[in-house]
Amino acid sequence: MNKLLFHTIKEYKTFKGIQIKNLNISYQIFGKKLHSAPVVLVNHALTGNSDLNSKNKGWWKEIVGDNKLINTKKYSVIAFNIPGNGYDNLFIKNYKDFISKDIAKIFHTVLKEIKINKLYAAIGGSVGGGIAWEMACLYPKYIKYLIPVASNYKSSDWIIGQSAVQESILLNSKHPLEDARKTAMFFYRTPASFTKKFNLKKTKENNLFSVESWLNYHGNKLTSRFSVKAYLMVNNLVKTLNIANNKKSEEEILKPLKAKIIQIVINTDLFFTKEENVKTKAILDKLNIKNEFHEIKSIDGHDAFLIEHEQIIKILNPIF
Repeated sequence: MNKLLFHTIKEYKTFKGIQIKNLNISYQIFGKKLHSAPVVLVNHALTGNSDLNSKNKGWWKEIVGDNKLINTKKYSVIAFNIPGNGYDNLFIKNYKDFISKDIAKIFHTVLKEIKINKLYAAIGGSVGGGIAWEMACLYPKYIKYLIPVASNYKSSDWIIGQSAVQESILLNSKHPLEDARKTAMFFYRTPASFTKKFNLKKTKENNLFSVESWLNYHGNKLTSRFSVKAYLMVNNLVKTLNIANNKKSEEEILKPLKAKIIQIVINTDLFFTKEENVKTKAILDKLNIKNEFHEIKSIDGHDAFLIEHEQIIKILNPIF
């Protein structure tokens, strides 16, 4: 497995004005040695981490690796752990001190301090794509290709509401991780995908409906590898995702962008919906920002970015 590396940012000030003396960040590097090849940043989603392609737990091993789409024989690939996700046993005391824009700034700060002056591409799924959007807007000349997958540059009211429910469960439930995960699964899949997968079947072991058993499995699985602190932290980032602020409009923030935007949406996504991405494309077109819009066809909703690898590969082959 690629070694977990650590970096300390001195005197970091959050966008809320909180001063942090030493902020410890962890990351992994895959493929070519840094400074010997183009660099690709891959951002993980809500409960993910920096392990892109280990044999058993790599969450995007079908996409990143030797002779894969993001070819580690050709690129240096870097993946950070969102601060406080706990994969590195580091946690954030007060998750509300941070917004998603902080994570983009933190990642960029580390990249600059390790002498990465330009990214060939920044790609991420779900909130990971949102953080890539935030980075591109904070540093409009830093990224050549911005590739948000099943994502957008801001969370909708629908997502903010769902994140608020998740937070409430995490703070009040007797089984916080299990119950929060079970609830979230309804936003990550679709009614049709449930019908196809379960079709009102029951398990032989305990006569539960298969869908109940499946939800229990996902709740228990997350509980075994994640923590409430970590979930609260990353869930808050989803809730605060928004490139705009009170001083500037979205268009003002997007206008300086030099990256080419490659949006990949999922036709059945119930989380970052296709309709919101269509609005984003209209703004990009209006501003004459280079962009492409691609649609994954899938019954599986938001989670299709972790399932429909062949479609993603076909779309992104010309880039990589």
